[in-house]
Amino acid sequence: MSETTEQRNSDETAVTPGAVEPTASPGPFGLVGGVIKTARPRQWVKNVLVFAAPFFAFSKSTDRTGLLIDAIIAFVAFSLTASSVYLINDAIDVEADRAHPTKRNRPIAAGIVPVPVAYGAAVVFFLAGLGVSFLASWQLAVVLGVYEAVQLGYCFGLKHQPVVDLAIVGSGFLMRSIAGGVAGGIALSQWFLLVTAFGSLFMVAGKRYAEIMLFERTGAKIRSSLKKYSASYLRFVWATSAAILIMSYCLWAFEIRQTEHNSVWALISMVPFLVAVLRYAVDVDGGIAGEPEEIALKDRILQVLGASWVITLFLAFYL
Repeated sequence: MSETTEQRNSDETAVTPGAVEPTASPGPFGLVGGVIKTARPRQWVKNVLVFAAPFFAFSKSTDRTGLLIDAIIAFVAFSLTASSVYLINDAIDVEADRAHPTKRNRPIAAGIVPVPVAYGAAVVFFLAGLGVSFLASWQLAVVLGVYEAVQLGYCFGLKHQPVVDLAIVGSGFLMRSIAGGVAGGIALSQWFLLVTAFGSLFMVAGKRYAEIMLFERTGAKIRSSLKKYSASYLRFVWATSAAILIMSYCLWAFEIRQTEHNSVWALISMVPFLVAVLRYAVDVDGGIAGEPEEIALKDRILQVLGASWVITLFLAFYL
């Protein structure tokens, strides 16, 4: 064999550093598993926000069974719709994900789920979510439609715009809370909306801060919008959001006390809420808040604080 032929064969079989090696055909079960993994069911924990408004309205509801059913419908519908966005986002970012130290293992980036299949599955998930939403109310379907449109705008370009990307990702959490309200026909408190909005911005800014910290530690490729942020700016955003979040919740707690038989439990609820925010801020400050749902699922202290907060609110409304 000639030297030229040997060199050509060597070049063809060499693996570029950082590239994802081709994978064998995963088969139908592997493909379905890849689609389900890309749908990110672990992130459905975010969708428990749809139960927030029903929780606060449950004590005064004349149809508690109906309210609970509507909240469950909203949870399922939003989970399906959010999964459609995850599929589209990963299909669009496939090349960038392949250059990322951890995202390269995602099913689409790893070649387990072909891009056309991901788009097709996204359509199925969205239509399924929309269909389920009509079981509660047409207003819920409208909220899901707005959410999908905003998130698609994010996927197809707005995620590269600084500040705008923070607002869009944060709005996703806000719309989850609104979805729970419209599903059950609940009038939402202004304080409830403020707490949700700034709580969302706090988590999103923390997530972006963690991504910048990852870039500084490993040199991993980051989204283009992050190149226009500085770590100090993102610290300013999440610190400001945390301050407004805590203030809004405290004012809301005083309002709850006045409307719920002067219950002291509403004021006590401020303690676990404040400590939980400060606990989560430790993760943000350490640059390890890149996946908020992972922190919520793994941090036992944070889980205890969250449970304590829910219990104190339950006592405020029902004792």
